[in-house]
Amino acid sequence: MPSFDIAGKSKLWFIISLLVIIPGLISMVTRGFNFGIDFTGGTIIDLKFEQPVNISQIRDALRPYGLDGSTIQLSGETSDVESSTDVMIRTVDLEENDRKAVMASIRSEVGDYEVMREEKVGATIGGELIFNAVMALVISWAIIILYIAYRFEFKFGIAAVLALVHDILIVLAFFSFTQRQIDSSFVAALLTIVGYSINDTIVIFDRIRENLKLHFRRGGDLKELLNRSIYQTLTRSLYTVFTVLFTTFALYFFGGETTKDFAFALLVGFASGCYSSIFIAGPLWLTFRTMKSK
Repeated sequence: MPSFDIAGKSKLWFIISLLVIIPGLISMVTRGFNFGIDFTGGTIIDLKFEQPVNISQIRDALRPYGLDGSTIQLSGETSDVESSTDVMIRTVDLEENDRKAVMASIRSEVGDYEVMREEKVGATIGGELIFNAVMALVISWAIIILYIAYRFEFKFGIAAVLALVHDILIVLAFFSFTQRQIDSSFVAALLTIVGYSINDTIVIFDRIRENLKLHFRRGGDLKELLNRSIYQTLTRSLYTVFTVLFTTFALYFFGGETTKDFAFALLVGFASGCYSSIFIAGPLWLTFRTMKSK
């Protein structure tokens, strides 16, 4: 058996996760989340400048008002990859005085323009859509349990889904701690994290299943079996997570301003997914299996 006993220290891994999840739940209740305009609604402004401008110029003009995270799009026949005379800005709902100050800042910092459209819009993602998204997530977990129960055993399915819940709670906790903005891309990030995490967990579970066949023939300790299975797949798990994290770090540091929150969610989720696959899912399965034998 490997010298470092991962299975034998399962309580330690659970405590480490709870040290993040419990404060995270408290923060979610007390501080809540910083919902973006996809959830709260906002203002759309279409501007036509006399000279082509780029996104960074608009964002710099919005930064003193804390609006540099707004969605900015170039459009029109004169647009190219970097600049255009037609710009659409989607930002939070602004009071009249704030709107006038922002518009004056854009005019002085960027250039003269003509207002083509200015209107308030409702939330893109309403309460009903949020409910449907949560229901879809719950149904997907139920299907995962059924599938893994069919291919492996029921305890594997429960452990896998609990590991996914662990990952989502970790990401939600970090977004509540940091008050980073939650928008429609955050939902996409959560789904990406779920897909990554369950794939990594299945690889370890498949090796556990293979080793179980030998375990019943030769006898042996389940903790030793779990440790052996984790270490047999550890190199693959680490190579995968480091490759994904490198590309996500590049997206976070070198990507646009509007992708930073999306990339941050992926960074936290991928790291948590790797952790849960190695230190949470397997020990949970071992706990359920041990409870049965007692």
